[in-house]
Amino acid sequence: MKQEIKNDEKGFTVGDMLPLGMNIVVVGIALSLGLTILNDFKDDQTADSNAYNGTESAEEGLVKFTSYLPTIALVIVVSIIIGIIVRYLFMGNR
Repeated sequence: MKQEIKNDEKGFTVGDMLPLGMNIVVVGIALSLGLTILNDFKDDQTADSNAYNGTESAEEGLVKFTSYLPTIALVIVVSIIIGIIVRYLFMGNR
């Protein structure tokens, strides 16, 4: 039995790319500001103290997370493109 897809179902569209792109930019800016603040705090701490080590660990974690931003952006764009292709190939002009 053929299962029909309703036209009112939501999915990714080309119009969704701008808000998602802006979100990635805002996340990147927030991460860079966080790294700057952590670096300033680390400079004010005594070397090898618990506060210094904690600040350094947090900074390393944020640096590692920022390295994944290009991959996250690629996954978002690819999922939107696949969603658009699937929508137009399988739904047709209903």
